[in-house]
Amino acid sequence: MSLPQQEKVYSVSRLNREIRSLLEQGFASLQLTGEISNFVAPASGHWYFSLKDDKAQVKAAMWRGNNRYCRYRPQNGEQVLVQARVSVYEPRGDYQLIVEQMAPAGEGLLKQQFEALKLRLAGEGLFSSQHKHPLPARINRVGVVTSPTGAAIRDILSVLKRRAPQLEVVIYPTQVQGQEAHHQIAAQIALANSRNEVDVLIVGRGGGSLEDLWCFNEEAVARALFVSQLPVISAVGHEIDTTISDYVADLRAPTPSAAAELVSPDGAEILAQLRQQKQRLAGAMQRYVSQQGQQLHNVHQRLLLQHPQTQLMQQAQKVDELSSRLHRAMNHQQHRAQSRVALAQQRLAQFHPEQKLRYARAHLDSLRDKLIRAMQTSQQQHQQQLALLAARLDSVSPLAVLARGYSITKSAQKVVKSTQDVAVGDVLTTELHDGRLQTQVLEVAPHAPDNERTTDCD
Repeated sequence: MSLPQQEKVYSVSRLNREIRSLLEQGFASLQLTGEISNFVAPASGHWYFSLKDDKAQVKAAMWRGNNRYCRYRPQNGEQVLVQARVSVYEPRGDYQLIVEQMAPAGEGLLKQQFEALKLRLAGEGLFSSQHKHPLPARINRVGVVTSPTGAAIRDILSVLKRRAPQLEVVIYPTQVQGQEAHHQIAAQIALANSRNEVDVLIVGRGGGSLEDLWCFNEEAVARALFVSQLPVISAVGHEIDTTISDYVADLRAPTPSAAAELVSPDGAEILAQLRQQKQRLAGAMQRYVSQQGQQLHNVHQRLLLQHPQTQLMQQAQKVDELSSRLHRAMNHQQHRAQSRVALAQQRLAQFHPEQKLRYARAHLDSLRDKLIRAMQTSQQQHQQQLALLAARLDSVSPLAVLARGYSITKSAQKVVKSTQDVAVGDVLTTELHDGRLQTQVLEVAPHAPDNERTTDCD
C-alpha cells in the first residue's frame, strides 16, 4: 500500500472547516418554520435552541446582536418562522443554523405576504420618487385619516395646538384595525381628494403588532395613496414600524406626532424668522440711508471740484508740476551731454600716438628681455651638451685606457696584436700613460690552445 501525499491527508479540524465553508457557500440565507425546543439563554445574551417538526430536528443559535431586535422572547413549544443560514460548529462537528431573524409563525407568514406585495408594487413603480408630491410651502388646513378616538389623533391635535394653533384640522374618521379597516381608509382618502378642502393629508395610527398595523399593508390602501392628488404623509405606528403605506406615500413620518410637526411651523421658529426679517429690514434701511448720504457727499465734492478757485488751484499746481518736470529734463540732458564728452575724451586718450609709443616701447623691452633669456638658456644647453660629449669622448680615448694601467706595443708603427706580429730581435716601442719604452724581443712563446691547457690542468 502506497502512502498518500501529505496534502491529501485531512485533519479533523481541516475537514470540519472545509465542510463549514461548503455549507455556508452552498446554502444561501433561507426561511424555515419549526417548533422551538431546548431553549437556553445564558448570560452572554446569545440564544441556543433546536427547531423540530414531527420527523427531525436541527440545532440553532441566534447571536445577541440579532436577537435584541426580536419583539418577544421565544418559549419551548412555540411555532416560529426564522431567517437563517447553514453553518458548522467546528469544535464538535455539529451542523447548525445561525438565525438572523425570528417571528411567530403567523407573523412570519404576514411578513412573507408583505415582502411579496412590496416587490410587486415596486415593480409597478408605486414607490418611485417621480410620482411623489412635495408638501406645499404654505399650509392652512390639514386633513387626518385615522380613528377619531385613537391615540394618534390626540397626539396630532396636541402638537398642532402647541406649534400652530391657527391651523384648521379636518378629521376623516375610519377604522385603523380589523378586516374592514383597509376599505374604509381607502374610501376616506378618496373622499378627501374629492372634497379638496385641505392642503395636506395625514394617514396613520399609533403603534401595535404587525397584525394590528396590517390594514396599512393592504393593496387597496396603497392604490388609494398612489392616485391621491393631495400630498399624503404616512404616519403609522412607531419609528421602527414600516408599512407599504410608508413606501407609497409622498412622505413618511416616524410617528403621528412627527407628522404634525412636519405640517406645522413652530411658533418659536416663526418668531425667529420675524426677528430675522426685522433685522434685515433695519439693515436695508440703514444701507439705504448710508447710500443716500454717500451720494450727497459725492455731489458736494463734485460741486467743489467745479468751483473757479478750485480750478485755479489745480491749474497752478499743474504749472508747478510742469516746471518741475522741465527742470528735471534739462538737468537730465546736461548730465547726458557731460557723460558723452567724458566718454569721447576717454576714447581719444586711448588712441593718442604717445600712448601707442609707450605701448610699443614696453613691448620692445619685453621682447629684448625674452631674447636675452632665450640666448642664455641656449648657451647653457650647448655647454651642457659639449661637456657630455667630451666626457663620452674621454671614456673611449686610448690615453684614458693607458691611465688605467694598460700599454700599447708597436712594431714599426704597427700595433702588436699577436705573437705572430713579431720575431726575435725586433725592437718594439711600448706607449705608457706617462711616456714610452723601447725593448728588444728575446723570445717569442705563444700560449698553448685552450683545450690543451685544460688537459694539462686535469
